[in-house]
Amino acid sequence: MTMHTHMFCVLLGTLLGLSQLTTAAQPNVIYAINAGGEAHVDSHGIKYARDPLMGKVGTDSDYGKQLLMINRVKPNDEILYQTERYHYETFGYELPIAGDGEYVLILKFCEVYFNAPNMKMFDVQINNRHTVVSDLDIFSLVGKGTAHDEYVYFTVSRGKLYYKEEESEIRTGKVKVDFVKGYKDNPKINAIVLIKGYDDTTLPQLSPLMVEQPVPEPLEESPTTSSIADGDAQVDTKNKQRKTSGPKQPNPYSLDESSMMLPVFIAIGAFIPLLFCLCRL
Repeated sequence: MTMHTHMFCVLLGTLLGLSQLTTAAQPNVIYAINAGGEAHVDSHGIKYARDPLMGKVGTDSDYGKQLLMINRVKPNDEILYQTERYHYETFGYELPIAGDGEYVLILKFCEVYFNAPNMKMFDVQINNRHTVVSDLDIFSLVGKGTAHDEYVYFTVSRGKLYYKEEESEIRTGKVKVDFVKGYKDNPKINAIVLIKGYDDTTLPQLSPLMVEQPVPEPLEESPTTSSIADGDAQVDTKNKQRKTSGPKQPNPYSLDESSMMLPVFIAIGAFIPLLFCLCRL
């Protein structure tokens, strides 16, 4: 074997190894739906089917395309959150099950219409029994135009579905996921992904949610001698500038002592002649 042939074999083996690692890292997607939209392949290589309820149940909408961008996702994946299906009643999809095992159901949402919380609220139920999401208020969780995924973990064994401590029968080899009409507007869904034999490290994840940090208030400094003096100076300045009402009054303490003794001298002068007259009597 020549050196060039050997290098080629090593390179080929490396590429095959990388290919196997990449394939192994891909989640085992059983079914994926782009609700309210057409078929699409996302940045993770997941193939979404065209919405099977198109023109049958509820309303398919692409109102989210009016938004400039969808936060937390790559541009190629924005379409999954721009299209949606909603209905004025409870509606749902049937998802095929691939035998016994552990599953994760990823429900993709994005508020594209309302500008405030407490405007749209609904539940999500699987297999006609298990409530897996309660009072979902998308805007309250992430705001408008921001992707939000709900992860629902369950197990299938011998024809039964196990969710937390509850179980239910699986019929016709499919699991039903329902978006339950609540008392605030209509239920909706943007996209659905069903994965079997998941690994948390390989599950598709959204970018972290950017939360605005509150600006800390400046610490209140304890007053110093100089600051007190400055404060007093400001008070004095205000007092000097304050306008008074009426004419200016003389200061009674500014009179001199001689003017204060004058009434006393007058009284003594009047008393002496009176005393002289009394002595002659």
